[in-house]
Amino acid sequence: MTDMTSEAVPYRAQPAPVIRMFGWCSLAVMFAFILNNVLTFWFDWTGIAPLFGGSDAGIGWQAIVQLGIYIAVIAWTAKYVRGRGDAPLREDSATVTGWNTFFIRAAFWVVLLVGLADMAISALRVEGMLTDLVGKEMDSNLGRSQYRGFYIHGPLVLLGILIACVTRTLGFIWLALLVVIAELVIVFTRFVFSYEQAYMGDLVRFWYAALFLFASAYTLLEDGHVRVDVFYAGFSRRKKAFVNSWGSILLGMSLCWTVLLLGMWGKASIINSPILAYEITQSTTGLFVKYFMAGFLAVFAISMMMQFVAMLFESSADRRGEPGAREIDTDIIH
Repeated sequence: MTDMTSEAVPYRAQPAPVIRMFGWCSLAVMFAFILNNVLTFWFDWTGIAPLFGGSDAGIGWQAIVQLGIYIAVIAWTAKYVRGRGDAPLREDSATVTGWNTFFIRAAFWVVLLVGLADMAISALRVEGMLTDLVGKEMDSNLGRSQYRGFYIHGPLVLLGILIACVTRTLGFIWLALLVVIAELVIVFTRFVFSYEQAYMGDLVRFWYAALFLFASAYTLLEDGHVRVDVFYAGFSRRKKAFVNSWGSILLGMSLCWTVLLLGMWGKASIINSPILAYEITQSTTGLFVKYFMAGFLAVFAISMMMQFVAMLFESSADRRGEPGAREIDTDIIH
């Protein structure tokens, strides 16, 4: 699978400060929101609510620092946009897509490593072999989601990011193949050996959810999502670019913000709550990755937000008549 980035276009365009500022500022504010979410709910900072009368907590240095994060990223964005001048918008699109490529690649490596490691631990615990290998105390610790999440999953997340730094493929084909193999193993062991455990089904759902949600941004890049082309198919390139530009803002980016705000607004929100509690399923013989799957929603929203911003830049470049338009593979079935 080839990389998602495209070559820069050696062309100087008319300045587009409004479009560029809107796109980059959207990404900057999103990452400031996520950083503040981590500081507030993982490290018990006060958040910015006290500054606006939304909390009984006193106004302290933490609230000021967290508000300063938003101000800093917006100021940096304004400086960056000003420095871009008459650079083509396609270069900005390629830059955002490149960042998104790395983000998704890292996410795939993480779920691959975590899935394999957690399956091995669960399999050994189910068969009563883990105590002999690591001792009774460690066996007990690995049966607690907080311990396994912090000491096993945490280092694997870092390892997945490091591997993503030195690889260049997205891994969609391999993860899809692993899902098929995992399901095939379940069918084989169930009907041949009458053996099945909860962790086997959990692994299939874990990888399939990752494949479905993480591949969405790449599918958007290749225009592979299902589209009802009643009118759109007959539009000129510039009309299609107009539709894609406004669609990216009104439908795409708004959806991503809805997922992030509903999922991460409070400590009990649907993304924050499972992650903070290292939530697992009721079956202690399954994988301890339910909280990871809640985080998949955040990965989906972040990756799609980045790709919608890249689409906004690319579509705006089409409307402005910039050369170097990227041709979509016509063999992709809609």
